[in-house]
Amino acid sequence: MADNKQAELDRILKVQRDSFTADRPESISVRKDRIKRAMALVKENGEAFSAAMSADFGHRSTSQSMITDIAATVGAGKHALKHIDQWAKPEKRKVQFPLGLLGAKAELRYEPKGVIGILSPWNFPVQLAYGPLMQVLAAGNRSMIKPSEFTERTSDLMAELTPKYFAEEEVAVITGAPEVAQAFSSMPFDHLVFTGSTATGRKVMEAASKNLVPVTLELGGKSPVIMGRSANFEQAGERIALGKMMNAGQICLAPDYMYVPEDKQDEAVGGVVAGVEAMYPTLLENDDYASVVSDRHYARLQEMVADAAEKGAEVVEVNPAEEDFSNTNSRKMPLTILKNVTDDMDAMQEEIFGPVLPVKTYGSIDEAVDYVNQNDHPLGLYYFGHDEAERERVLTKTSSGGVTTNDVIFHISMEELPFGGVGPSGMGAYHAVEGFKEFSHARAVYHQPKIDIAKLGGFKPPYGKATEKAVAGMMK
Repeated sequence: MADNKQAELDRILKVQRDSFTADRPESISVRKDRIKRAMALVKENGEAFSAAMSADFGHRSTSQSMITDIAATVGAGKHALKHIDQWAKPEKRKVQFPLGLLGAKAELRYEPKGVIGILSPWNFPVQLAYGPLMQVLAAGNRSMIKPSEFTERTSDLMAELTPKYFAEEEVAVITGAPEVAQAFSSMPFDHLVFTGSTATGRKVMEAASKNLVPVTLELGGKSPVIMGRSANFEQAGERIALGKMMNAGQICLAPDYMYVPEDKQDEAVGGVVAGVEAMYPTLLENDDYASVVSDRHYARLQEMVADAAEKGAEVVEVNPAEEDFSNTNSRKMPLTILKNVTDDMDAMQEEIFGPVLPVKTYGSIDEAVDYVNQNDHPLGLYYFGHDEAERERVLTKTSSGGVTTNDVIFHISMEELPFGGVGPSGMGAYHAVEGFKEFSHARAVYHQPKIDIAKLGGFKPPYGKATEKAVAGMMK
């Protein structure tokens, strides 16, 4: 990376930090104004952003982009505006008896951290940049955003539009190649948010650790669908198909594989196939269906399917109109279901991030639970069924970042629920009050009364009987 680019990064960070320090404390009204401007940025340019995203992908539904990137981001801002007054209130905490009777008080103040870096990905480039920004601003911080170079048009548009709504000392967008992202992750921010792969997340955390920068990592992993025998397989299939086909499966929370009862496999797969046929009767010229983002990613998915077939998987290509995909450069790929998968297949080793769906079978639900527990904790887990005892067994015996029952992905759309991973699927969370707290410093404040507490409690030398009495009381 050129020295002038590094100098520019360092300059912006200094400008934002100096402004943050000089303007402390800022009122809640200032924070609300910034959130409103961020909402306006996204809302007023929704169509332009959707067009840029479609161009970056090769094709992407404008309707989908308006739902997932534009409306969802505005919704995050509305939620923050509604709750910021309550979130920002100091919390009263109890003090040990009898200090409260003597006038001592304790409180927790949620204070802004300073400058927050946001490293956002390509799959939902607007939502995953400006979405966390809403809570970053609600907590009273400034922000530098480095969007993905894989969605170059969208990133350039973000860099062009953001200065029209924000001064550089408030919010700045920095574009550039992977080496810029690498330099960005090494900067001494007050907090860093990264959304992307687990492998890259490890590198980001390592870079941030050199400056002891706390991180929020939103990663991925293999989010399982566990279908109980009590599931409505037709309804479940359609909902799984919707979650797996949206954005052509390029979603960190997309169902990565299905685990179904061995005597219900055909019914479960049939439900998914029927769901695809109902929603996507055609694919190649269907404006509702997205392309795979790049030639490299498309080739990776094709190689994954070929690897599975070579190792014995049954490949079921869901192509309702029997279209010819061999003579197109659109990078559209039909949903490809893999039956009889084994753990040595690439499709069961890597996060898929595309329209490929492996299917495993179990005799007992505990086999599915054990399999989930033998692998990295996933970002999402999905259970379909109406057996409450079985559902609770799955939930209490496994660990995942979040859960949706009888559907997929929906828990991320609940603004009152925190969104985050666990272990290799991430750390930290945003959304809801937990997001506000993530980007705040919880500052403990104790107010000592006029009375000499140390002397009264026997804590002041010379030590004696009062000290012994105090220790005995504390040890009870």
